[in-house]
Amino acid sequence: MTVSSTASADIARLIISCPDQPGIVAAVTQTIAELGGNIISLDQYSTGVEGGRFFQRTVFHLPGLAAARPRVEQAIEKKLADAFGMEWSLTEVSRPKRVAIFASKTDHCLLDLLWRHRRGEIPMDITMVISNHPDLADDVRAFGIPYFHVPVINGDKAAAEAKHLELLQGNVDLVVLARYMQILSSGFLEQVGAPVINIHHSFLPAFIGAGPYQKAKDRGVKLIGATAHYVTEDLDEGPIIEQDVIRVSHADDVAQLTRYGADVERGVLSRAVKWHCEDRVLRHGNSTIVF
Repeated sequence: MTVSSTASADIARLIISCPDQPGIVAAVTQTIAELGGNIISLDQYSTGVEGGRFFQRTVFHLPGLAAARPRVEQAIEKKLADAFGMEWSLTEVSRPKRVAIFASKTDHCLLDLLWRHRRGEIPMDITMVISNHPDLADDVRAFGIPYFHVPVINGDKAAAEAKHLELLQGNVDLVVLARYMQILSSGFLEQVGAPVINIHHSFLPAFIGAGPYQKAKDRGVKLIGATAHYVTEDLDEGPIIEQDVIRVSHADDVAQLTRYGADVERGVLSRAVKWHCEDRVLRHGNSTIVF
C-alpha cells in the first residue's frame, strides 16, 4: 500500500540543521516563497540562545513539485546551505518511506504495525517482514506482505545477517525491530544503509534482559513502560524517540503485566514509526528533537 494521493501531491518536507544564528527562518521562508511554494506548517527549535544548534521542519506546497525538485534543491544549496553551514534533506509526502519489519515469535507489535499500515494510519510502504522463526508467516501473508524466514543456523549470526543485507539493501528506508529477539552486530548496522528503530520492553533503563515482567513483579513495581529508540552499537542506549508508562497494582500477576506491557509497546512503537516516517524526528547526538 502507498500513501500517494491528491492530498499529498506537490507537498514537500524540508528538514534543516545548522549553527543557530539570526535570519535562518526568514531566509528559509523567503526561499520557499521565491520558488512559488506556500508554507503549510513550520516547527523550529534551538538548543541554546548562544552557540546552540538550530533545527527546523518546514512543510510546504509547490505546484509541479516533482518536475521542480532539481530547481528547489539548487536553491536550497545555494541560498541556505552555503550561507548558514546547513545540513538538510528534502522529502516528498507522496513518496512514503519503504519499511522492513523484523520480528521473532511475539506478534503484538508486528500485527499492530501491519494493521495501521493497512488502514493508512502510518505513511509507509512495508516492503517485507523478516523473522528468525516461521511462526508468524501466515498472519503476515494475510496482509499481502512478503515474509522471509531467515533462521540463525548453528549460531551463525553472520550468515543470517548477510542474507538480511541481501534482502534489504536498496529496498528500504527504515528497519523496525518489532520485538526481534536478536542483537544486531555493528557490521550489520554499518552496512544496512537505513535507520533502525527498536521497541524495548521497559521504561529505559530498567529490567534489561529476559523475563522483564517477572522481574517487574518480583520488584513490586507500580509503573511499567516501553521505550522506542534508534539502534546503535551500544545496546539499548541509542537516541530515544518515544516512551510511555502505565500504572499497575500489586494484585496484577505476570500475565496481566504482560498484557499491559504489550498495550504500551504497541502504542509507543507505532508513534515512533509514524513520527519517523513523517520526518518529525531529528537526531542530535544521542538525543532527538521530535516535532
